Amino acid sequence: MANATSEQVKEQLKTFIDPYLEKDLDSARCVKNVVVDGNKATIDIELGFPHQGYEEELKKAIKETVAKTDGIDEVEVNLSSRIVTHAVQKGVKPIAGVKNIIAVASGKGGVGKSTTTVNLALALAAEGARVAVLDADIYGPSIPRMLGISGKPESEDGESLNPMVNHNLQAMSIGFLVDDDSPMIWRGPMVTQALEQLFKDTRWDDVDYLVVDLPPGTGDVQLTLAQKIPVSGAVIVTTPQDIALLDARKGLKMFDKVNVPVLGVIENMSIHICSKCGHEERVFGEGGGKRMSDEEHVTLLGDLPLDMSIRELADNGKPTVIAEPDGRITQMYIEMARKIAAKLALKVQDFSNKFPSIVIKND
Repeated sequence: MANATSEQVKEQLKTFIDPYLEKDLDSARCVKNVVVDGNKATIDIELGFPHQGYEEELKKAIKETVAKTDGIDEVEVNLSSRIVTHAVQKGVKPIAGVKNIIAVASGKGGVGKSTTTVNLALALAAEGARVAVLDADIYGPSIPRMLGISGKPESEDGESLNPMVNHNLQAMSIGFLVDDDSPMIWRGPMVTQALEQLFKDTRWDDVDYLVVDLPPGTGDVQLTLAQKIPVSGAVIVTTPQDIALLDARKGLKMFDKVNVPVLGVIENMSIHICSKCGHEERVFGEGGGKRMSDEEHVTLLGDLPLDMSIRELADNGKPTVIAEPDGRITQMYIEMARKIAAKLALKVQDFSNKFPSIVIKND
């Protein structure tokens, strides 16, 4: 029997569809090298998203797929990841120390967006990425409490701020700079200026993903983000409730208008499970996130239960992903985080820093 060729191995590999990329690894440009030596195939795969908890499962799937090639008895898989900077709105300058900014938004308040933001950021970090979170809710900052961080950020040069750090996450919030009980009585221009400073005057340290917790609505803060901050993609958080979906659609349309790709929708509080008897009840309706994803042609990234522990853990500064790393809800956050990062990995890369600048001088 003739030995298999690298092309035959590649063709066989195309039959495996990655569940997060939703396409085969070759089409996603993740297959970097295929070498066949006798009956052994060695395959180099480079993912564009972090994969720490997915590595063994993916290696196994690739080995099983390639082993079906005639003439191949042994398969070696070398798996790595490289997170690159992706394209943003035209004319918006990058932020030093940050590769990609992911905005987490909702049309209305009370849908659990901040808790979702923090747990998604922690899930990306758990998968091996360098992650930061920025609290863009100037009037109602909640990230400091959720991350269990107190105190004020340091400034080495008197102009920029070092991010606060906890749970392997860099963080910045107006909540670090004002007292807990001080109301922010600011007009729109002051809010947008403060937001810009939080983004640009923080010394972010080699961040793969900066996850931004936006305030609800489509006002000044969202407009500033769309016009002046380089956003790679957005995630919409909603509940199944019709009125929440109505507002969530407005957020989705806003990102469409400013050319920020929506990476998907998360349905929060989809089902309530009684902590006493285990009875399941759909308090806010059913299937709203799925309907929205179908009608607006965006991915439903997942749905989360209305679970008291999610709220309690966030209030105590140890969110679910940290407090219950092996729990069912943590796995849900990690699944959604992988989908978000994989969706982003398929977007257009930003090559602007690859090209030389041309300077014309008159001597």
